[in-house]
Amino acid sequence: MTEKIISILQTEYGINCLSLISQKGGWSASAYKVSDGVKNYFLKAYELNRASTPKLTSMIDIYIPITIWLNQNTKLSGKIPVPVATKDGNYRCQDNHAIYLLYEYIDGETIGDDELSDEQVVQLSDMIAELHSFSSTQIPCDSLKIREDFALPFLQPLKEHIIQNFENLASDLKELLKGRIESVEKLMQRAEKLSHYLIKNKPKMVFCHTDLHNWNLMQSKNILILIDWEGLKVAPPEADLMFLKKKPYYKCFLDIYQEKHPDFQVNSDAMEFYLARRMLEDTWELAEQLLFDSQNEESRSQTLKYLKEILDDIES
Repeated sequence: MTEKIISILQTEYGINCLSLISQKGGWSASAYKVSDGVKNYFLKAYELNRASTPKLTSMIDIYIPITIWLNQNTKLSGKIPVPVATKDGNYRCQDNHAIYLLYEYIDGETIGDDELSDEQVVQLSDMIAELHSFSSTQIPCDSLKIREDFALPFLQPLKEHIIQNFENLASDLKELLKGRIESVEKLMQRAEKLSHYLIKNKPKMVFCHTDLHNWNLMQSKNILILIDWEGLKVAPPEADLMFLKKKPYYKCFLDIYQEKHPDFQVNSDAMEFYLARRMLEDTWELAEQLLFDSQNEESRSQTLKYLKEILDDIES
């Protein structure tokens, strides 16, 4: 694997890799710190054998030009990482193992499990308020394919592989789901009802990050940076705000946000929809890993732990 990455860095980017260090990554991709002895880079590798990779990489050619435009034309400049182009001017490359995106290395720390400081809350609110200032008609990039349609495409495989096939599941997954299926089914029904309602009522849509949590926030010197833009969508603001609803700083965040958007009022139906959809989508993505990905014992145990946390949230 190391030799493959070193080769693709040389072939596609002209980078003579002298150091390649694995980094702690999330669910979406493997990550590496790359150094040529002068400059450091951050490489994301979406492995082709992961069930989640097609979904996470299908919109790269749509969302990357938008993030570049935002970085060049808005107050988000310097707060959005954009990929380094290959020698051919592309923003991704691929071999028979993975799809790769290369970024300049951010010298900073991921917020992760830490709480945001008051100053970081101010910066986050300013960032999201700025992002939400733009609709699809204001940015000269094709965004039709990332426009929210309130679809729930994961419900059918969730029904088929988990609910209807419950008796045939692996023992550890079956034990975890035991007694929780009814709660999952009720949430699925509620999400479908809210989806139909929102399709009919056509709420206002803006550009949203849609994965707004502390593991996607980095502090670099005095600047808060928002990373991992795979989920960029044109959607109601609640697609972002739902991540902050239970945070102790939520009211403070909204007060700052509404200075830029004084007429904004939270759409409670959209908020409930996004909370429900996120829990159900995460449930399926984790179950999908358990069902179809090749995992070692440690990885499987960690996936089951994440799934338990989400199922607990659904029950509560």
